[in-house]
Amino acid sequence: MLQKNLCHEMETIMPKSAINNRSNKLAKTFQKVISLRLTATKFASNNGIFVLTSQTRVKEDPFTAQLKTHKAKGKHEEDTKARNKAVMEALIARLFAGVATIKATYAELQMAQQPYNNKAIQAADQALVDELRAISELKHSFLQKKLKLSPQVTLMLAEIQEQQSLMRTYEITVKKLETQLYGKESDISSLKKQLDECIAYNNSLEKKLNSSGSLSVLDNLHLSVLNPSHFVQFLHHTLRSIRSFVKLMIRGMESAHWDLEAAAKSIHPDAIFATESHQCFAFESFVCITMFEGFNYPNFTGPSKPLEKHHQHHIKNLYFDKFKKLKSLNLKHYLAHNSNSSLARFLKSKYLQVVHAKMECSLFGNLKQRKVLNEGGIPDSAFFMAFAEMAKRVWALHFLAMSFEEDVTIFQVKKNTRFSEVYMECAAEQLLPTSGKATDFNSGELRVGFTVVPGFKIGKTVIQSQVYLSPVGSLASHRVRL
Repeated sequence: MLQKNLCHEMETIMPKSAINNRSNKLAKTFQKVISLRLTATKFASNNGIFVLTSQTRVKEDPFTAQLKTHKAKGKHEEDTKARNKAVMEALIARLFAGVATIKATYAELQMAQQPYNNKAIQAADQALVDELRAISELKHSFLQKKLKLSPQVTLMLAEIQEQQSLMRTYEITVKKLETQLYGKESDISSLKKQLDECIAYNNSLEKKLNSSGSLSVLDNLHLSVLNPSHFVQFLHHTLRSIRSFVKLMIRGMESAHWDLEAAAKSIHPDAIFATESHQCFAFESFVCITMFEGFNYPNFTGPSKPLEKHHQHHIKNLYFDKFKKLKSLNLKHYLAHNSNSSLARFLKSKYLQVVHAKMECSLFGNLKQRKVLNEGGIPDSAFFMAFAEMAKRVWALHFLAMSFEEDVTIFQVKKNTRFSEVYMECAAEQLLPTSGKATDFNSGELRVGFTVVPGFKIGKTVIQSQVYLSPVGSLASHRVRL
């Protein structure tokens, strides 16, 4: 009732047209608000930031839809290409693994041929056929585009197969190498046996040569007909023994891995060798110089009192008799029963000079031979017996020299001396042309590098020394030392 009265009073106060205008304006405002809520937006709070969110789905235009369809199609094509690439990689890996298997199987097939193994041949043949069939099936599947491979599994299995095939190939290779090694060892043993037989045969020939031939003329030799030609014959016999020992010594040095060039240079530092094989002349020179040292003296050690004339003929007869006995002496038997004889003392003295303690230790690993000599015994090694035979001949040559009525002297040629055919002959004959003129390795002049074998003078007869020629060095004395 109160409300009706209030409304009635208001109507009486305000005009009716004003009320109608206000109502229309309010209705329009309300309609706008409702429209905004339905079609436009609402506000949402996110950490204090208001985000305008659409309340209605906007209709997509045709271009956007076509773009999305194109992207989906492109992604599908990329996936297809990636899968095809993975399948091809797996296929290639499988083919390589098959090739490795065929290679290993073929190697097994070859291995079974020699020595012949029928079961192994059949097994290898069947494995080869199976692998070729598997590759053929892969080929048909690929051509018909019906490959059904799991790339990851196929790659892993192909890697395992390839590694197994490689292992089989390596095992077969090792077996082949072992077989070849066994064959080489057999060949080496056979060749060593042949070499030993050849060495034994050569030694027997050398022994026959040294104990016969031209020396037979000395068997019935008498002192009254003794002349320098007899001395030359036995000198050559002695030099053969010296060279035989030098060869034995060099072989021992090679077996002990000596530097032969350095060893040769330590004997003759300034020598220049035309070839490596000429280094042996340096060792021969060392042995000859050592063995013939003191040769001029009657006792082979040093000067002695001169004998009276009426005793000289008797002494020379005594020397000649000793020479004839020594020439045919069984050295091993003699030394075993005469270890304190003058020959045994000569052997001991010269051995200690020629074979240094370091050399003996290097060649044999010990000083046993030295110890036996110092204790008064005689070593029975092949090396010492070769040395003893050489020393015996030098000792006998000395007795023969002392048997001559004329004085026998020994000489060697000084370094850098001009070559003279009167006093010298070239140890390396290829260095001396047929003209007799010494020319060096480059067609220049050659001089004496060192004396290999000393020369001898019996009265007025000269027995040439053997020298090694080298290119001209510093000019030293050109005289011959007598």
